[in-house]
Amino acid sequence: MNLQNLLEWRRSYRKFDESRLISKNDIDEILNSIKFASCANNRQYLRFISVENKDKVLEIFDNTKWAASLPNNIGRPKEGERPVYFIAILSDEAKKLRFNGLDEGLVISNLTLTAAEKGIGSCIIGSVNDKKMREILNYKDNYSCEVVIAFGYPKVKSTIKEIDLEEDQSYYLDEDGNYLVPKYKKDDIVRRI
Repeated sequence: MNLQNLLEWRRSYRKFDESRLISKNDIDEILNSIKFASCANNRQYLRFISVENKDKVLEIFDNTKWAASLPNNIGRPKEGERPVYFIAILSDEAKKLRFNGLDEGLVISNLTLTAAEKGIGSCIIGSVNDKKMREILNYKDNYSCEVVIAFGYPKVKSTIKEIDLEEDQSYYLDEDGNYLVPKYKKDDIVRRI
């Protein structure tokens, strides 16, 4: 897949084929992409937990909120659609700089693009409870978990639909249950000088 196609394919997926596991080799390649992410002042204050154990994956799933633009009974994966793998991203609060969120975004892009190149979908979930994640994943007190990424082989399609600035940008499901993600047109959001 060329880069433009890969970027277009890499959308948020919220329904996965729970019967298809991700190989150890693919997980290792996804995790290897971490070291290629730029970071502010090369602080490397992020830490990662690769959640491969099925029971832990389900425990994390049970403690996340999905698809804020959709009713919970529609946006949350059901049994057979849940992710098979998670990566938790931890921040060392003492080492953070004023670029809060930038380092996370850069590494998330690497992780999700590497997965997408292998046909593995992902969903970035910021609706996590640090206290609950700490109980499940047992990490040090100076770290906090603000985001987890769910992975699995998608059961649905997720495509972009170009819209005008005055249109609603909330994603939704089409009549076949596939995701449509409204995105503003490039010329409406980019000013060239």
